[in-house]
Amino acid sequence: MDIEQQLSREFLRVAEEAAIAASRTMGQGDRKYADQCAVEAMRHTMDTLPMRGTVVIGEGERDEAPMLFIGEKVGRGHAEDPEVDIAVDPLEGTNLCATGEPNAIAVLAAANKGGLLHAPDCYMEKIIVGPAAKGAVHLDATPKENLTAIAKRLGRGVKDLVVIVLDRPRHEKLIEDIRSAGARIRLISDGDLSAGIAAAVRRTNVHAVMGIGGAPEGVLAAAAIRCLNGGMQGRLVPTKDGQEERMRAMGITDPKRIFTERDLAPGPEIMFAACGVTDGSFMRGVRFFGHGCRTSALIMSLRDHMIRFVDTVRLDGTPDVVVEF
Repeated sequence: MDIEQQLSREFLRVAEEAAIAASRTMGQGDRKYADQCAVEAMRHTMDTLPMRGTVVIGEGERDEAPMLFIGEKVGRGHAEDPEVDIAVDPLEGTNLCATGEPNAIAVLAAANKGGLLHAPDCYMEKIIVGPAAKGAVHLDATPKENLTAIAKRLGRGVKDLVVIVLDRPRHEKLIEDIRSAGARIRLISDGDLSAGIAAAVRRTNVHAVMGIGGAPEGVLAAAAIRCLNGGMQGRLVPTKDGQEERMRAMGITDPKRIFTERDLAPGPEIMFAACGVTDGSFMRGVRFFGHGCRTSALIMSLRDHMIRFVDTVRLDGTPDVVVEF
């Protein structure tokens, strides 16, 4: 199946519609409502696509999520439509959207059937680096060892490195170790997927992402990292009763297994689409004007080695419409 030719524009539209819906709630302080609006818009748009899609990374398990749950079928579902595995985060950074902070995005990744890891909704320990440091880091190494390896690959000192870490109590020891090694830290309140993309792109002044975040975001990050030729390792961290059993039911028999970006997103055809909800490092947030709105998005293709930034103005069709730039 050629995902790029058949569905790339449609996947872009899915991310844009979710971002527009979420952005209308921006700054209202209701993270759950913001997420609900993004989920509903993404699901409605996906159901118009010519595919037989299965959500392998979604909003949660069937009993916990009214829409876009793991295992849900999306798309038109006609017999001639291609089978596609879908990973979604309709609103990455729900708190960021609710408070109007930067780096809230709507995200979708897609692959040929079996091309994305079917992972449970739990935590994941992660380390993400750019192409230069790919293969130089390991989850079982100490932060100092990993930072030294990254610095060597980049031809700079550890003191010149910037590491993004989620600002969580569970990361107190990690933060202490990174600072003791001499590197600098950028703490973020949400949005480790955006952070992972930044680490894989040169001239963002981000050299690594370390710490424990969501496993769904980890699979989405792996899809993006493969398109960007970066490096990633992740290990699932079950914290609730039943999560290890759920992992085994999904075919993950070793709970301590370290996954690379190729393990998490093994497909030969991977598409990754994202659209800004609020302003961020790569994309501006949705901007509304009198007769429409403007979106900033990106779409990446692994097979075609393509990264496309898309700036779109949508008009409402009134006869006196004025385009603003």
